[in-house]
Amino acid sequence: MITLTLPYPPTVNHYWGTAGKRRYIKPDGIKFRNAVIAIVLQNKANKKLSERVMVEIKAYMPDRRKRDLDNINKAIFDALIHSGVILDDEQIDVLHSERKEVIKGGRIELSISKLGA
Repeated sequence: MITLTLPYPPTVNHYWGTAGKRRYIKPDGIKFRNAVIAIVLQNKANKKLSERVMVEIKAYMPDRRKRDLDNINKAIFDALIHSGVILDDEQIDVLHSERKEVIKGGRIELSISKLGA
């Protein structure tokens, strides 16, 4: 099992942008992705898992604004792929997301388990 504590991700609208037909990562997305890469390397979690996995997300919101819980998943999954934790988010067969209490700045507590292990 891999467990990580990550910063709270930017929303999809602040993570990706488009220029014509080209899709790119905005500065907030790059900052989040780089932070996740550093955390993954520090925790030696860059396992490049290729098996089917279960992901559990505990989302500690940064404030009391209304937010869609599922809006954070894509940024997290993108960062996990680029940091070498998993090969593709297609591997995720079980996903459990839970909204937790508000904490200053927010954070994500994440665990990834191989299925059948």
